Amino acid sequence: MSELQQEFPESSVQLRFRSSEQGRQKHRNQSETVAEDSPASEFAGAARPLVVDLDGTLVRSDLLIETAFSELSHRPHSIIDMIRALSKGKACLKHRISEPADFDPAMLPYDGTVLKLIEKALDDGRPVYLASASHERLVSAIADHLGFFTSWFATDAVTNCAAEIKAEKLVAAFGERGFDYVGNDSADLPVWRRAAKSYAIRTPAMVARNLSSQSRDVEHLSYDKPTWRTWARQLRVHQYAKNGLVFIPLLTNHLFDWQSVLQALFAAVAFSLCASSVYLLNDLVDLQDDRAHPTKCRRPLACGDIALSQALMAIPILFLLSLAISAWVSLGFLGILATYFALTTAYSFFLKRKIIVDVVALAGLYTMRVIGGAVALSVWVSPWLLAFVMSWFLSLALVKRYVELKARREANLPDSKSRGYRNSDLDVVGALATASGLNGLTLFALYISSDGVQDLYARPAILWLVGPILAYWMARVLMLAHRGLMNDDPVVFALKDKISLATLGAVGAVVIGAI
Repeated sequence: MSELQQEFPESSVQLRFRSSEQGRQKHRNQSETVAEDSPASEFAGAARPLVVDLDGTLVRSDLLIETAFSELSHRPHSIIDMIRALSKGKACLKHRISEPADFDPAMLPYDGTVLKLIEKALDDGRPVYLASASHERLVSAIADHLGFFTSWFATDAVTNCAAEIKAEKLVAAFGERGFDYVGNDSADLPVWRRAAKSYAIRTPAMVARNLSSQSRDVEHLSYDKPTWRTWARQLRVHQYAKNGLVFIPLLTNHLFDWQSVLQALFAAVAFSLCASSVYLLNDLVDLQDDRAHPTKCRRPLACGDIALSQALMAIPILFLLSLAISAWVSLGFLGILATYFALTTAYSFFLKRKIIVDVVALAGLYTMRVIGGAVALSVWVSPWLLAFVMSWFLSLALVKRYVELKARREANLPDSKSRGYRNSDLDVVGALATASGLNGLTLFALYISSDGVQDLYARPAILWLVGPILAYWMARVLMLAHRGLMNDDPVVFALKDKISLATLGAVGAVVIGAI
């Protein structure tokens, strides 16, 4: 058994299948393979087979999207080869990306309702087949892992086993109306049309209506639909607080008129929408690694609560909305946001695998929010302030890596494949986080000593009280991270931690007292 399987065991339904000697015996009694020219008469008088679709049905995911992003995450330049393969047909594309480096069938989000339907069919002595438009390498790996399919049908290097082609293969094997079929989408309509009984799950409304009009015996399987809360978790709405950094230039320049506040507010909204589009993209790239993570495995895309196709469509919608809002703010701010998107995309596909470069990039993204706020308001921002923000958030990014490495080491997990750090780097990362935080405090002291700050505040000496408050907060964050008492993101932790919020309130009170 692999380390991932040991860390994340199979669902109880899968375990019942794999431990059921009765099911295994029924499986042995069925034919091991199904040739395309098998006469339907061979199945006459036998229990009617149950044929199960894979993508969106047995698995709450889409293997074409998964394997494409797996390929791009390791070799972004392969997009050119993928476009060339697609020009020759979907079967060629699927064959091109059919051997992802990180594919593990044990980690896929299998649907419990469909597994129970299969279990009942096996208990009734019926053979169960897997029929998928995914490539045969992936389908065979899943069938071997589950262990209860009599055989399978799949796409090969030249033939895409979908829609009418899949229907013809099943009719050739089992005869017209000689099988029951479980599917989920419009591509399954031709197969349902020729099945004895149709089972549908996660079916769009229009497809459900077409299915009801063409098939007499239809059963719609229940499933949990994604709610607005599910989408809020996926879009990381709780992370929007980070975009409050765009208000720093407004506060440091004492711009409290409604027009300035509105400009900064729209800038924050644009950053939030853009960030959500990148979160979706990043989660598509990190699917396999997230599923192996003790907390990230609960993300909606990783566990299958949101369809990958829906996430793929949401990315350009969110990004275009953010561009529209940023263009309304100013063309200069539009340029900042476009740069932010380019840097975050580079981070998702490349930079996050480079040690130190990844945390510098993260700190740069935080700093860009401050710069964006200044550009949106057409105001000057102190270089000392930008240097402080860069160093401070570099420290927090290193704390985040420290927490991740500590969690992996304590769980006896191997080094992450999506990060350049090794578990043995833990102490060095902690030391760098501490040094960067202390450096940030020095830069803050230089900022409040600058002529601009001295001229802007009536009582600038009071601002020196901010230093000890920030030093206390950073020391506490480092201590909690060392003890394993922190969320994997220190910024999110700070937004939920009462002492952190009190610290923020104290800083605000000091700043107000200095005005």
